[in-house]
Amino acid sequence: MERTEVVINTHNRGEVQLFSDDQKVGKMDISVIGQKLTVYHTEVNPEHEGKGFAKILLERLVSYARENDLKIVPLCPYVFAQFKRHPEEYNDVWLKD
Repeated sequence: MERTEVVINTHNRGEVQLFSDDQKVGKMDISVIGQKLTVYHTEVNPEHEGKGFAKILLERLVSYARENDLKIVPLCPYVFAQFKRHPEEYNDVWLKD
């Protein structure tokens, strides 16, 4: 069973973490400064690739941003590609500078 956690440390850096059967299988490196959430990198363990886990991480990231009135800066190539491919899903949280 999959579960996600958003972990922000005291230096405004953190991760969106994905667990499957209590094993960490993926993460997104993020930072939150003010109302801006920057996502730098998405990673899924090689043995778990192709199972839709990156999409689960993205959904959790977007939910977290919406819950906290944050705008996302998608520096991560995966997140940027998803935002460009599906702008109707993400326009409300996508910070386009």
